[in-house]
Amino acid sequence: MRFVTLIDSVLIVACITLMPGVTDAQTDTTISSKPIAVNFNNLPTNSTSISYLEPLDLVSYAYQGGLLQEGIPSGGTLVLKTLSKNIIAKDLVRAAVSAEKLPAQVLNDQNYLNAVALQLEVLPDEAALD
Repeated sequence: MRFVTLIDSVLIVACITLMPGVTDAQTDTTISSKPIAVNFNNLPTNSTSISYLEPLDLVSYAYQGGLLQEGIPSGGTLVLKTLSKNIIAKDLVRAAVSAEKLPAQVLNDQNYLNAVALQLEVLPDEAALD
């Protein structure tokens, strides 16, 4: 029990010690001596950064049955259909777009499609580990 108390005490001291650095990292911005609140969680609307499911996450989502409504089978059936090339990367991406899990522009992103194809190639090996 004393060990747990020691760990708790160390964590409290570390938090107190590091707190000034954390608060300095997100100081308010001022323009014309008027403070401006900065929200780091929102991207500007003109941002070129796009965020969507990683290829591994998409394949995992499909494997777990997330795209059944879109006609993509789950589990072993998905593995068999990818091995026989009845389901390819573009099919999976198209289904994810239809399910509103990915933006439509991903259908034209050859790098993303190649990454999904690679994940589908290793899917049988990964599924065998389950």
